[in-house]
Amino acid sequence: MLIRSDRDFRPEVSSERIAPCSTFKIWNTLIGLESGLIVDAEEAFFEWDGEARAIPEWNRNLTLQEAFRASCVPAFQALARKIESVRMQSWLDKIGYGDRDISAGIDVFWLPAKGRKTVLIPPREQAQLMCSLVSGKTAFSAMSVAVLKPMMVAKETGRGVLYGKTGSATGDAGIFTLGWFVGFVESKGKTHAFACLVKGDNFMGKDARAIAEKIFEAQGAL
Repeated sequence: MLIRSDRDFRPEVSSERIAPCSTFKIWNTLIGLESGLIVDAEEAFFEWDGEARAIPEWNRNLTLQEAFRASCVPAFQALARKIESVRMQSWLDKIGYGDRDISAGIDVFWLPAKGRKTVLIPPREQAQLMCSLVSGKTAFSAMSVAVLKPMMVAKETGRGVLYGKTGSATGDAGIFTLGWFVGFVESKGKTHAFACLVKGDNFMGKDARAIAEKIFEAQGAL
């Protein structure tokens, strides 16, 4: 399902509230920038603690850009702890992010897990928030958006540029069952915000991204 600022595919699903998974790194980054906790994409951001994790890219020191593109969960958990609950809650209220519930804990509230109540946001709202961001209608400064934007580049062609962030979740059986790709595309002098969500066994963020790319390619935007 793809949702843009002016059109819904599978509108019956577009209002379903779902954990944002790693797509929340978009907003976590912006809040960190606005709070002065990070300044630019090339700064030292994540100091590896020596713990070997399943994703090899996480097992080293990372800049902000590297951590964002590797979707390094521990790096952004550390950022969220620095932001702290009061400031995080204030920002989620300010931008109207989903149900704004961070009660699960400051460093896990966007990450689904069995028995954990996460913040929930429907695909329609993800797309609307992204539309507000690229239109300059949020409380985030142009400077913060300028730092974020290059990190979100997913694909660039002669027709346009695709920006986005994936997110994935596993079910109780330990297999991937959900994939997000949230972002925007710039093409032919226009910008279209979108949120793509896929659900089912063995679906994850890369599958949502592939669907979004296919649709934009078919429309001549990429």
